[in-house]
Amino acid sequence: MLQNVAVVSIALFTVICILVGILSSRKAKTMENFLLGGRNMGPLLSAFSYGTSYFSAVIFIGYAGMFGWTIGLGSIWIGVGNAIFGCLLAWLVLAKPTRRITNNLGARTMPELFQTRYLSPRMKIYAALIIFIFLVPYAASVYKGLGSLFSVIFNGASPTICMAIVAVLTTIYLVLGGYIATAWNDLIQGSIMIFGLACMVILLVTRPEVGGFSHVAERLQEISPNLTDITGGTGAKTLLINILLTSFGVWGMPQMVHKYYAVKEGNSIRIATIVSTIFALIIGCGAYFTGSLSHLFIAPDANGMPGIEGGYDFVIPHILTTALSGGIFSVIILCVVMLLLLSASMSTLSALVLSSSSAVTIDIVEQVKPNIANTKFHMLLMRILCFAFVGLSFLFATMNISFIVNLMSFSWGIVAGSFIGPYIWGIFAKFITRAGAWAGLLSGPVVVGSLLVYNVINVGFDAAKGMAPMFGVTAMIVSVVVVPIVSLFQTKSDFSKEHIEKVFAEN
Repeated sequence: MLQNVAVVSIALFTVICILVGILSSRKAKTMENFLLGGRNMGPLLSAFSYGTSYFSAVIFIGYAGMFGWTIGLGSIWIGVGNAIFGCLLAWLVLAKPTRRITNNLGARTMPELFQTRYLSPRMKIYAALIIFIFLVPYAASVYKGLGSLFSVIFNGASPTICMAIVAVLTTIYLVLGGYIATAWNDLIQGSIMIFGLACMVILLVTRPEVGGFSHVAERLQEISPNLTDITGGTGAKTLLINILLTSFGVWGMPQMVHKYYAVKEGNSIRIATIVSTIFALIIGCGAYFTGSLSHLFIAPDANGMPGIEGGYDFVIPHILTTALSGGIFSVIILCVVMLLLLSASMSTLSALVLSSSSAVTIDIVEQVKPNIANTKFHMLLMRILCFAFVGLSFLFATMNISFIVNLMSFSWGIVAGSFIGPYIWGIFAKFITRAGAWAGLLSGPVVVGSLLVYNVINVGFDAAKGMAPMFGVTAMIVSVVVVPIVSLFQTKSDFSKEHIEKVFAEN
């Protein structure tokens, strides 16, 4: 019964996604519309696009299972941090100046923003390469997170089938309608995520293993006081690092910053700020709360790890299939949860693919062959690269190449560590120089790479890989600090008064 309902659910979901792509294709004839929706996206579309790009299946399958098991209820602070710092504060601080300055400079991507703000074509190419090298492997992790649940629901089936569905569906509607199709599908998929998560939490809490919301803390306290420590207990340092990385990392991630470029002017930003924050609170806190219930459904093994095959990645799938087994209502809810995870994966993947493909088409190809801009071949190349990047990330996910898998662990920190300093200072401070921006751009790979080499030599690669979040946070801090320091050492500005006035001109 479960598999039949799941097949019908996926078929209906597929039809809706493709229909949205077809309807949006009429508005995606130019590069401006394909990438930015004509810079005229409404507040709900912008907010849901931001939120669904933020939370992929990785948060449910990987992070919620791991931190919920190791930290307990304290892990909910990661969701709170994501909502307050990653959504509310990010929109309040960054959205308006980013929207204004990118419009002033005609920038459509983050590498193009760096080129036009700092008058450096080399900076544009460098930033595009960072995006291509590190976001494509990150996209592969989105597939892998979803495959865990799919293999449990369809007992004995290969996770590759689910990953292929995500790849094909995302490619179709993205290639047809670009950012417009992505935003509308994000609105639909975000609504599914909220409904699915609400159903999942309510059904799990009312199970006899939990006994209702009022008994959650009591039951977890019986297992270990650490699981109810709101500071994270023994995992307080890990908790803080992951709050910082996942909350402030989005300030420098191109697929997230892209949403500010496209939002309508005026009141839209205020509404999008409120909606995206509420969305993040629901999804983030709900996911980590679900993970914190894991000890009530799974017994630990001799090493204190989850006593199930597959480790942390199978914590949430195991909870769901245990709690929602039997009965047509439970089957329907489990399929809704499956669509929740499909939605989370596809929305994040489409944002990553759009950033990666534009990095090559606009930021590298246009730089090498300027005469290609604004031609039909230009749009065709963009769509071909969308296919190519989805296929490449899918290939990496299925082949399980050790180098690529390890690269995923560091990709977020490297990209955010490279971009956050030059981006934030570049939209607020007129005194920032080209050398200061370069110092920030180099921080990501240099800091993460140096810390990795040092720790591999001293503690080995496996232990060093577990420190990836700390490396990323360090790179972000260095990037933000070195940009103004290096700039202040230059007595003469790199830029004319006219250029600075153009950058910061009020619309």
